[in-house]
Amino acid sequence: MNTAASACPCQSGRYYAQCCAPLHQGAAAPDAEALMRSRYAAYVRGDADYLLATWHASTRPERLDFGDAAATRWLGLDVKRHVRQDAEHAVVEFVARYRIGGAPAVRLHEISRFVREEGRWFYVDGEFPAR
Repeated sequence: MNTAASACPCQSGRYYAQCCAPLHQGAAAPDAEALMRSRYAAYVRGDADYLLATWHASTRPERLDFGDAAATRWLGLDVKRHVRQDAEHAVVEFVARYRIGGAPAVRLHEISRFVREEGRWFYVDGEFPAR
């Protein structure tokens, strides 16, 4: 678990306290990339409440199952691009890597869609591009 004086798990190069912590505590993300990074950090921290709160109501699952969260090790995040399509829509492409137990690392490459409603960004859904 990261403390305020540790590096943010989203790999922004900033401390958690100045990066994702304010968003995890209820501040609005300034853009879709910041929201996406904070969601990655929430996965690292096992914060299902934050993930559900930032998931758009039209696609949000009832609950999240992290499986064996203790066995999951998040290895890194690489934001490929952030495109603001208009004032209310954006796309973020990223690659997240993780490992469960002793299994080989998994590379999750997603192009995510975000929408802004009433001044807050929400994750809508994503697609996995062909390799």
